[in-house]
Amino acid sequence: MSAAAAASLNPVHWYCGIERFRAPRRANPFFAASYLHHILRLPSQPIFHLKPQRAISPTVLPLEGMAGGEAGVQVPSTAYEEALDRLSSLITRRTRADGSNKGDNFDLMFEYLKILELDEPITHLKVIHVAGTKGKGSTCVFTESILRRCGFRTGLFTSPHLIDIRERFRLDGMDISEDKFLSYFWWCYNRLQVIVLVLANKEKTDDNMPMPNYFRFLSLLAFKIFVAEQVHVAILEVGLGGKFDATNAVRTPIVCGISSLGYDHMEILGNTLGEIAGEKAGIFKQGVPAYTVTQPEEAMSVLKAKSSQLGISLQVALPLDRGLLNGQKLGLDGEHQYINAGLAVALSHTWLQKTGHAEGIFSDNTKSSSLPEQFIRGLASASLQGRAQIVPDPHFGLQSSSHGPGGLFFYLDGAHSPESMVECARWFSHAVKENACLVNLPEEQPNNDCSAMVQILLFNCMPVRDPEMLLQPFINTCSDHGILFKRAIFVPNQSVFNKVGSYTTPQSDPEQVDLSWQLTIQRIWRNIINGKRALADDTVNSIDEACEKGERSNTTGLENSSVLPSLPSAIKWLRESAKRNQSIRVQVLVTGSLHLIGDLLRFIQT
Repeated sequence: MSAAAAASLNPVHWYCGIERFRAPRRANPFFAASYLHHILRLPSQPIFHLKPQRAISPTVLPLEGMAGGEAGVQVPSTAYEEALDRLSSLITRRTRADGSNKGDNFDLMFEYLKILELDEPITHLKVIHVAGTKGKGSTCVFTESILRRCGFRTGLFTSPHLIDIRERFRLDGMDISEDKFLSYFWWCYNRLQVIVLVLANKEKTDDNMPMPNYFRFLSLLAFKIFVAEQVHVAILEVGLGGKFDATNAVRTPIVCGISSLGYDHMEILGNTLGEIAGEKAGIFKQGVPAYTVTQPEEAMSVLKAKSSQLGISLQVALPLDRGLLNGQKLGLDGEHQYINAGLAVALSHTWLQKTGHAEGIFSDNTKSSSLPEQFIRGLASASLQGRAQIVPDPHFGLQSSSHGPGGLFFYLDGAHSPESMVECARWFSHAVKENACLVNLPEEQPNNDCSAMVQILLFNCMPVRDPEMLLQPFINTCSDHGILFKRAIFVPNQSVFNKVGSYTTPQSDPEQVDLSWQLTIQRIWRNIINGKRALADDTVNSIDEACEKGERSNTTGLENSSVLPSLPSAIKWLRESAKRNQSIRVQVLVTGSLHLIGDLLRFIQT
């Protein structure tokens, strides 16, 4: 049976009277237990028949000769955790998708769509497709919020998630419910796995088809959710690159957009802005309007060339004029968000025009120098965790009802590229100065005196990134804005790349944790701060001591840094120090990795 023929079968309603499922000759990771509840062995003949079943969490059934059926196998405690375990099994190392490997076998996406009977339905989705290096998630959030305020049922697919996988799938601005997630998850997973197993057990091996990898499966799941939920508009954020990204299986979007471009994922996308722009421009489609923002010349020339080849006009969306907001503020903080908001306005306006809904939103009374009220409310109410977000530590607040000007506050920004680290530094600097005016300082201290506030950096980045490229512009920008960190703390992430979970797995013995990467980051930090001169270890045990040491140092304590074995140990240190110094407001900037942001949010909310 070919892959195309297998795709035409409905594994939920299909009775197979001719296909034999034989035990594998060796352990096969695709022979997972989840499909076994679909297979019943009839006593009269050695044939397995597929029976119709609801898409629910599968049960492990013993079956002779099949891996995973032995007694004593541990199963997840909940149906949700079981689904997350299945997702984890799909995680693979990222590889560069190019012509040499047919875009990492990108055409498999179309086979998967056929199996899920989504190949025709997704052509009816009214899609807004957004790629970019930085700001693409914010642009998608702004766009979704605008169109939801215009009265449309919205579907939003973004990545990564910070705490729960369901954050990636929003319906009408809300994370998909657990019940709906499980229902759609098992519907897709079981259907795909049955076809994979059918092909894997044929005599001919040329037709073998693997299960989709992690992000491809999530994209397929998003398509299924949005089709089944009958959303009016589906906003899709590209996961990585564009040309061979799983979301690019959508061939007829309404409008495409590319946010700010920069250097990131160079091991996959290329080492120059031109190469990176070429991958991002892969989402452009003939006859589909395309927008971008002001880009570096090298990147812009590639985007223009690609659009010209397709015969489409590439429009440049200017940053949003804040005067158009009628005194409102953007829901996402930071000056750079006006760039993303401008692109979101252009994408939303074009979507309304192309779908025939603009007339009801842009009336004759709407002046060219103003925005519709729905746009303003959408921009002002947009929200996205982990981007320019300020979170008071709930644990610290619960310990005492009165801390005066003190307290522990986390400033979260998932910046992880050189350009976004600069924007993060600008936002944090502005937020600190703005906060200085709000702190109730003692009468003898003027409101613009920041002596009652201490800034601390909590940082980690993935080993695929260059810490010096991230930290050098970040430190320079902070210094230019008068921000001098009293202490820098470097910790490993709690989460791991190959495990999806709804909770943080406890770290092993701290003495067994590999901190070599964090020590490398610390050394780079010290070299930048101290002009590459060697330093002895300078450890401080309290906020007060950090300040005292800083006052005695011509670098204002910037050399004070440490590596801690875990995020919980860092938070414990911060909390204990803040409690001992309740007259000081501790402002902790957490950045460098969205994984670190998610780990912190998960930890402080438990």
